[in-house]
Amino acid sequence: MVKNSFISVISQKENEENRGSVEFQVFSFTTKIKRLTSHLELHKKDFSSQRGLRKILGKRQRLLAYLSKKNRGRYIKLIDELDIREIEIKTP
Repeated sequence: MVKNSFISVISQKENEENRGSVEFQVFSFTTKIKRLTSHLELHKKDFSSQRGLRKILGKRQRLLAYLSKKNRGRYIKLIDELDIREIEIKTP
């Protein structure tokens, strides 16, 4: 399963599954977003799924904003691994 392989990549300690970690939550939201997006391509008038997609997108956005403020390195690493968006790295 994809989740189990991602847990092993994320966890810093061996034998520890951080299912509550920000990285895992963002990963699970990303998989749900991809699944709902493919569903909505077929069923364009499924408004309840559209609402669910918007709610999940908001949750993921809030988690990424939190991680960006808390630990910029972990945020950049997560964005690169999930290939969510392009980021600009500011050089002083």
